[in-house]
Amino acid sequence: MGFRVIKTAIATLIAIIVADLAGVEGALSAGLLAILGVDVTRKRSIATVSSRFFASILGLLLAFGLFYIFGFHIWVLVVYILIAFPLITRAHFKEGIVTSSVVVFRVFGGEELSAHVMLTQIELLVIGLGAAMVVNLAYMPKAEDKLIEIRRQVDGLFSVIFRHLAQSLRDPYHLWDGKEIIEAGQRIDEGLASAKRALENQLISASDAWSVYFYMRKEQLGRIESMLELVSFVYQRMPQGEITALLFDRLSQDVLTEEYTGQTELMLAELEKEFRRMELPSTREEFEIRSAILQLCRELAYYLNIAKKDKAPASLKSSGKGSGGLAGEK
Repeated sequence: MGFRVIKTAIATLIAIIVADLAGVEGALSAGLLAILGVDVTRKRSIATVSSRFFASILGLLLAFGLFYIFGFHIWVLVVYILIAFPLITRAHFKEGIVTSSVVVFRVFGGEELSAHVMLTQIELLVIGLGAAMVVNLAYMPKAEDKLIEIRRQVDGLFSVIFRHLAQSLRDPYHLWDGKEIIEAGQRIDEGLASAKRALENQLISASDAWSVYFYMRKEQLGRIESMLELVSFVYQRMPQGEITALLFDRLSQDVLTEEYTGQTELMLAELEKEFRRMELPSTREEFEIRSAILQLCRELAYYLNIAKKDKAPASLKSSGKGSGGLAGEK
């Protein structure tokens, strides 16, 4: 928000100076239009500035017609609003309603209809909105460092979650409040929002690798929540539970590394083979617990498959940015 204020101030200053040097009447209005034109991303800036400009042209043409026919009366402004706002919205220029109102009210205040007045309003629009677009396109803060930090936070939270899962399998009476689940969800949503803004700032060679990564984590978090539910059915210590805990020990490390290991997947395959060689449960309780552990392993397999399906591009992995933990989980 602070950076946007700075951009707005710069755009306003540029618009007023340019309008004043060009001898356009109402240079301050160019500054006001620049304030309305500043946006948070490059792509949104292009879209909103275009919308505001064409909405203003449409509004000016309509206002000129109404003022010419009915004169400069307050009730004519009401008629303008009743007609122009729905028309501008229908033309898909809804974001330009306020901007168009600014120029139309300037015309109303001057009580004059002429080609010069129309040209002046267009010049103010070009200068004000143009200054906003130039400032928006000139520089946007890079989101890469922030995205890397969010990724590290998410990976760290996943690691803590896996350690608690392992501990719960070894000790059914292990207490854990599960706050990392909520925090991971919040960080993932924050990452998705930041990734979207970063993508909208890339006009050339746009890459959605960060969005893919955070969507992958979001899907994996859903699998983790299913794992937690299954772990709650493991209410007794069993050899199968302790063996499965080793998988989560391994995964708690793999999720933090950027190098490929494949250890968790290999261990899971070996564990599934071991389960097939084991004797059948002798009691109902043992059957229920072993069934929960087996289903837990299947959920873990789904978790690992998600990382394979949505792995980061090779270019991103080679740079060490955006791939955090993906390679290690595969």
